[in-house]
This record gives sequence, C-alpha cells and structure tokens, in this order.
Amino acid sequence: MSYKFIDLFAGIGGFRTGFEKNECKCVFSSEIDEHAGEMYQANYNETVFKDITTINEKEIPNHDVLLAGFPCQPFSIAGEKKGFNDTRGTLFFDIERILKEKKPKAIVLENVKHFKSHDNGNTLKVVLNALNKLGYTTNWKVLNAKDFGVPQNRERTIIIGSLNGIKFDFNSLKTKQVISIKDILEEDNGQIEYLDKNEYTLIENPKKQPSGLIFVGYRNKKIRTKGTRPDTIHLSRVHKQPNRIYSSEGTHPTLSSQESAGRYFVYHNGKVRKLTLKECYRLMGFKDDFKLLGSKAKLYNRIGNSIVIPMVEEIAKEVKKQILNKTDEVVKCKKSMQQMSLFDFENEKNKLVG
Repeated sequence: MSYKFIDLFAGIGGFRTGFEKNECKCVFSSEIDEHAGEMYQANYNETVFKDITTINEKEIPNHDVLLAGFPCQPFSIAGEKKGFNDTRGTLFFDIERILKEKKPKAIVLENVKHFKSHDNGNTLKVVLNALNKLGYTTNWKVLNAKDFGVPQNRERTIIIGSLNGIKFDFNSLKTKQVISIKDILEEDNGQIEYLDKNEYTLIENPKKQPSGLIFVGYRNKKIRTKGTRPDTIHLSRVHKQPNRIYSSEGTHPTLSSQESAGRYFVYHNGKVRKLTLKECYRLMGFKDDFKLLGSKAKLYNRIGNSIVIPMVEEIAKEVKKQILNKTDEVVKCKKSMQQMSLFDFENEKNKLVG
C-alpha cells in the first residue's frame, strides 16, 4: 500500500528519496534555503514551500508520515524561562503544531549524533515529552551510515514515533556489510586532483580504527604549533580535518556542511587524491544522475547537510512494516468487528420480529 508523507526541512531530498523507494508519496515539502530548494525542485519537479513558520498547519495536506531533519536550536534559553515544558521559540514548535492538527500515524526525525546529549540531555527530553503529550509512542537511537551500505562514518540521532502505541524496534533494521571508500571511487578520467609527494606526509604503521577509518597521513600545512607531535612541524593533535588523509581501504569521516572547498583526501593505489564531487554524493547514497546545480561551494554545503539515503530506505521499510501496515490492520479489524456486530444485531432483530 502507498502511504503519504510530508518532507520538512527537506534539504535536497535525502529523506524523500528513501521513502519514495518504499512506494510512499510526498504530498508537501518545505526548505528555507534557496539553493537547496532549487536543487530539490530540479530533481523532484515540484516547488518547495520555503518558510514553514509562515504556513497555516490546516493548509498542509493530510499525510501518514511526517519526516523532518530539524535544526538543533538551543532549547536551553526557552527552558530557563519555562522549565523545559514549552517548545515555542524553536523550529520544533512548527513540527509540533502540524502533528497536533494532522495527527499522522508516524513521525521520523533526524538530528546530529550529539543531539542526544545537547544541553545535558534536556533538548531530547523536551522533544520526547512534546511528542508523548500528542499521543506518540517514541523510541530513538544513534545510527551510523556505514552500517547501511555507504563507506562513511556518519552517526545521526533518529527519533521515531507512532500514534498506535507501537514502540519502534530499531533492532529490526537490517544492516549491511561495511564497504570501503575504494568501492565508490570513479575511474581516473584525467580530471582527478592529485597531491605531489612533497605536499603530504604518510605516517608509519597506520591502524584501522573501530569506526573503520584508517588515518594514513596529512597534508604539509603548518596550521598549528601547539600540540604538534615530536619531529614534525605539521601534525598537531588537533589537526584540522581538511588536512587529514585516509586510506581508501577504510571508511571516510563524516562529510561536513562547513567544508565548502571539498577538501577530502584519500590514499589510493599509492597516490593521494581528492574526492570528486560525484564521489561525495555517492558517500551519501545519491545516484550519479542526481542533478547538481550551483557553485561547488554550495554543492559541498548541501551534501554535508543531507541524510544518507540507504539508511532512510531501511528506516522507511521498517516504519511501513512495524507502524503503518499494523495501524491499517487494526483499523480493518475494528471495522470488521463493527460490521459483524451489526450483522449479529440484524439477525437477532429478525428473529424477534419473526
């Protein structure tokens, strides 16, 4: 069965793609960033509503699922004044008012890994409490993209709620074998950007980290002196991510929305090369035919703000199975029982009349 969903804080459509691949239909989308909205429109052929704070919730189409990768704003200011029982003044309030009006069967929210501990855990408590008051049974977990078929160590807090009392079981999500960066690299078509050997330094005996990362070296840029390792003028304990080099045999660190120059370097086949823009989008699960519009700086920003599509696909499949389908089964069962009761009543009435 096809279910309807709305896509809030939609970005370039990572959430949407994952649910559409599970035969769900988007009936409304919202994204305030102009460039993201242009890419969304180009790829999904529909106009995106911009500022969700200005739309009347009654005007939003009815839907079965609300999706939102909402911004993590500091709830602490509101909390100090209201005792952490009010979401007004935050963008989550807009999610809350839509849920109150439309009452979708399920909700799926996404945020950064540290959302769970933001403001000493108070922010998560505010969100869960607000959802519970609206009748939603909730569960949450930090998921890692590398467990769903992309070679990127990207952890995100996922919150899932249901209106039918079912607590979503994250353990039912099917994970995949972790793949390596080399599995998503393009063939060298003469456009790959390589570093000269005097531009980087490789370390001895690199080790694979639990995350799957294999840090093998660094670009020779003297960006800090404090904390620099002995016998090197470059490698600092707090060396910036754009100057670190990772092996293509492992996974890649989280793509950042702050990295507008796309400075992601990997050691592959004895050379250090920069990831292409297409490879960065592959790290998020986007297909090669996904339309890229605008400057490279903006395109790197967009990808760093997106959600990993294969992870969303698996979430969507289980949301349908655990929540949406079961909700419909309960409704059908109730209707059947009501019809049976009416049938029994008519039978008894006919007996008395007869």
